[in-house]
Amino acid sequence: MGAERRAAGSGARWARPSYGALASAPAPTPSLRPESLRRFASAGLPFAPARTRRPCAPRCSHPRAPGREDAEQGLLRAGAGAATSRRCRMAAEPQPSSLSYRTTGSTCLHPLSELLGIPLDQVNFVACQLVALFAAFWFRIYLRPGKTSSDVRHVVATIFGIYFVIFCFGWYSVHLFVLVLLCYAIMATASASNIHRYSFFVAMGYLTICHISRIYIFHYGILTTDFSGPLMIVTQKITTLAFQLHDGLGRRAEDLSAEQHQLAIKVKPSFLEYLSYLLNFMSVIAGPCNNFKDYVAFIEGKDIHMKLLEVNWKQKGFHSLPDPSPTGAVIHKLCITLVSLLLFLTLTKTFPVTCLVDDWFVHKASFPARLCYLYVVMQASKPKYYFAWTLADAVNNAAGFGFSGVDKNGNFCWDLLSNLNIWKIETATSFKMYLENWNIQTATWLKCVCYERVPWYPTVLTFILSALWHGVYPGYYFTFLTGILVTLAARAVRNNYRHYFLSSRPLKAVYDAGTWAVTQLAVSYTVAPFVMLAVEPTISLYKPLGVLCFGIISDLHSQLCRWDFTPFHR
Repeated sequence: MGAERRAAGSGARWARPSYGALASAPAPTPSLRPESLRRFASAGLPFAPARTRRPCAPRCSHPRAPGREDAEQGLLRAGAGAATSRRCRMAAEPQPSSLSYRTTGSTCLHPLSELLGIPLDQVNFVACQLVALFAAFWFRIYLRPGKTSSDVRHVVATIFGIYFVIFCFGWYSVHLFVLVLLCYAIMATASASNIHRYSFFVAMGYLTICHISRIYIFHYGILTTDFSGPLMIVTQKITTLAFQLHDGLGRRAEDLSAEQHQLAIKVKPSFLEYLSYLLNFMSVIAGPCNNFKDYVAFIEGKDIHMKLLEVNWKQKGFHSLPDPSPTGAVIHKLCITLVSLLLFLTLTKTFPVTCLVDDWFVHKASFPARLCYLYVVMQASKPKYYFAWTLADAVNNAAGFGFSGVDKNGNFCWDLLSNLNIWKIETATSFKMYLENWNIQTATWLKCVCYERVPWYPTVLTFILSALWHGVYPGYYFTFLTGILVTLAARAVRNNYRHYFLSSRPLKAVYDAGTWAVTQLAVSYTVAPFVMLAVEPTISLYKPLGVLCFGIISDLHSQLCRWDFTPFHR
């Protein structure tokens, strides 16, 4: 909308719709009421784990859009017939032997996992990110471009990244290495006119096969932080690089947009540059996706000067280029990370997503109460993503990567790789504004490989690609089907009615307040299936909410949009 894991979504600047990563994060897993369990057990879920397990403590990791999260665990346990309590309460403390403490990676932090009551796969993830943060400071201070060659910086960044992947995912990390090597062979041998096609279909095909196998064949999708997250980030980078190589080597300059011309790559990267771009320790675990030119400029120490020259630094009266420090930006983002973690450990635990399919919510709550609680639950689930994405941004900034230039007040900005704008998300007065500030880098990727490229129905095809990139859970496709209608209806309403409220400030204030409420509720309604994952819980939620809401959306769409798929960003 995707992208989101690690963007999803960044001439005239394109307003980045985070088509694929609309969804809010799921909440920790309480028990469901018996009535709900019977419905789940009778309807069935996408798969049932080999063993049931007790709910674990609140989760705090994984940057991509939801797929194997706490809501999944609660709903899967419900499908497997796990014991439940009468109310939506947190169940007993997890046992060390439970599936929550299994991981495909290193087990050396198992004692810490037991002490904190947090699943081992998540402990490994957060530990790697914290080590990466300190390694990033060391990388910037002791391996500065002026005193260290670019090759050394590439090698160190790659070795650290490979170690982190193996530590977190064990032999499953082979999937990343296989895809990287396979697509390098394509890049080295394919013609410039076809390199983007081959790379896209191979990378997306391999990712989709992994999604299907880990969920429906090997039942591996029950862990929160598995190898598919980094694989999704690597897929974004591989396809971004392939399309930019195609722009630079296979298309005429006059056929490119201003942004495509700026990012086009004229020379194929070396094997070392390719590995470093895809597997560097700053982004291999949690992303985000970035452009190859920006990454190479960072490694060579040219990125900051390039950004300053873009804003005509010397023409503004400055005679020397400064060397801005990212320390202030890193501290600011770490503070946001800490607050987000505290909110997640408290707020999310209080408003678990599994209560959305509780018997009281489905059958007894009034319609306004359902909408309000749906909004509260979706709000409570966001801090998890705020934590993971902001920490990943801080890691890149600590290494010196992420400088974007100077703002209108002359302040240095370190938001080149930022994946979200929290203030604009929480105050969004339109569906478009919400999407452009959520998972910004995934939206940038979707724009690069799909939205700008396809000749027909760019909005619809972008939604479909985002859903496929995220995975194969049915809930994803419920979300994106609804998201298409909401996007088109919201566009039509804004175009047809907004001008009536601009004549005076009071009317404008009323319009903003109303559109804010509608936007927040529409997002909550749209992303709920993304959190539920399976068909039956989605239908259970949509039964009391869906008839009216979906009817309103469809009616607005049919009357105002008339199935006009012209992209509103062009």
